[in-house]
Amino acid sequence: MANFKPLVLDQDRLFPADPTVRAIARRLYAGIKDLPIVSPHGHTDPSWFASNANFDNATSLLLLPDHYVFRMLYSQGISLESLGIRTKDGTPVETDYRKIFHTFAKNYHLFRGTPSRIWLDSVFHDVFGLEHALSSDTADLYYDSINEQLVKPEFKPRALLDKFNIELIATTEGAVNSLKHHAALKGTGYEKRVITTFRPDDVIDADRADFLANIKKLAEQTGQDTHSWHGYLQALRIRRQFFRDHGATATDHGHPTAKTANLSEHEASSLFQLCLSGTASKEQTELFRGQMLTEMAGMSIEDGMTMQIHPGAFRNHNPSIFERFGADKGADIPSPTEFVSNLKPLLDKYGNNAALKIILFTLDETTYARELAPLAGHYPALKLGPAWWFHDSPEGMLRFRHQVTETAGFYNTVGFNDDTRAFLSIPARHDVARRIDCRFLAGLVAEHRLNEDEAHELAQQLTYQLVKQAYQLD
Repeated sequence: MANFKPLVLDQDRLFPADPTVRAIARRLYAGIKDLPIVSPHGHTDPSWFASNANFDNATSLLLLPDHYVFRMLYSQGISLESLGIRTKDGTPVETDYRKIFHTFAKNYHLFRGTPSRIWLDSVFHDVFGLEHALSSDTADLYYDSINEQLVKPEFKPRALLDKFNIELIATTEGAVNSLKHHAALKGTGYEKRVITTFRPDDVIDADRADFLANIKKLAEQTGQDTHSWHGYLQALRIRRQFFRDHGATATDHGHPTAKTANLSEHEASSLFQLCLSGTASKEQTELFRGQMLTEMAGMSIEDGMTMQIHPGAFRNHNPSIFERFGADKGADIPSPTEFVSNLKPLLDKYGNNAALKIILFTLDETTYARELAPLAGHYPALKLGPAWWFHDSPEGMLRFRHQVTETAGFYNTVGFNDDTRAFLSIPARHDVARRIDCRFLAGLVAEHRLNEDEAHELAQQLTYQLVKQAYQLD
């Protein structure tokens, strides 16, 4: 082991190189580093918390659910089959988890300079107490040490919520999901700590192969005639309330674009019928999604749920990967996204209503200063979500703060959310966000653009208060 490289996390990581600014960042960070984590939007599996069973092994926990990890390996010619990613048709793939972990360890250098490297090193060091850097030489040490710890009671999912100081975590489920795992949490004391989020894409996106089947299931669940416009809308209201009964305070909408519409009732009903018939064009299904964003905004005013819009991902860009392995396999690519014109129909109808809370996200950073900051800096209904997905990185977070703050300020943003499936990386992701916010604020203090006492107050708000306000978690 003497030849193994040490795994060291420098206490000043991500802080400015300038010693004066770094000292300010240190002071700011000291005041927030131990605040509870609020994770208001993500994709962790609710069954983990419902069953509270120990995780199986290092590979199935850390690698297989994390498309950030296997997309990088795939980009270097390593097949998904060799990484144990299940195929849609059941064709055999690698099942030797130790071998898969060795492949990962051998190629860990590929993650140099990426946020995944920061997150993973933090998990290895802080969660599992590993003291040597991951490499081919330490692969077995890592695999065995992690597995030995995973069977302990303190590594059960609910115990990890305590270990990580997670005050609240939200999962995300489709509109026709039974929410059986959230139902199982009721009476455990965790039902208000692990909550769901209503994502109705499965019954709104008529381009989905399962759209008609989901509309039928929606009818069965609600007793409504979901082939009529009024019955369909009422069914959605019923499902929203069902989700609220399981803790939901927010909805989520992952549309290809930010297009909205404000059609007449007759026009909307006719368009819905076209979608049900399967004869709608791509333009018409896009228009229907846009109309439904406006309908969802109206329902949010009725029931008080915060609305999240996550547009701009070209989903499943690699058709051969999608056909063989399905969705969410690392082949989603950012696309240019326009907001000013696309959001106008919704904003014309509801944008001035301060009771409506819409959080906008983007994968198109060119819109930060030109579109999103001016929109959120004017309309009472709008707030800006944090740097998202491909931009959930130190440089991405800095670009976000630099480009939106002058126009939107801090208080038209909503703190941080990790939007992750990788449960054990949540503390690391939040720590990166806290460090970068302190770095940004320290720069303002050093340039005499902000008093340090104001920076301390802002650091607290960006870390804790703003996210609770935006997602109505108080």
